[in-house]
Amino acid sequence: MRGFTLLELLVVLSIIALATAGVGLALRDSGASRLEREGERLAALLEAARAHSRASGIPVRWRVQAQGFRFEGLQPGQLPQDWLDPAAQTLGTPVLVLGPEPLIAPQQVVLTLADLPGRQLRVATDGLRPFTAEALQ
Repeated sequence: MRGFTLLELLVVLSIIALATAGVGLALRDSGASRLEREGERLAALLEAARAHSRASGIPVRWRVQAQGFRFEGLQPGQLPQDWLDPAAQTLGTPVLVLGPEPLIAPQQVVLTLADLPGRQLRVATDGLRPFTAEALQ
């Protein structure tokens, strides 16, 4: 009966260790993905508020606050009003008008993370299409 040699076992263990390290590095949450997730979420929330404004005929505004943001014209608790990442912030203090008209003025907000000042993401609409998130160079 022939078994495995010590060298063969060491090779297999080193392959497993390398694969585990690669998966660990691939799953790490980078700042870019945190900012992207925040931007995509904000775009979805803005579109939901815009749809609610159009359906109800009530004007809705999005405004930045010291801790998060607020939707004026919606019931409290109807949409989340805080950032997923506590380091998220906007550049400037924009106010977005989300309706009730089907066509709104072109609007944008620029997001960044306090711990990643070099990265910025713009959440914008041309007034006709939905809000989208795109990285700024």
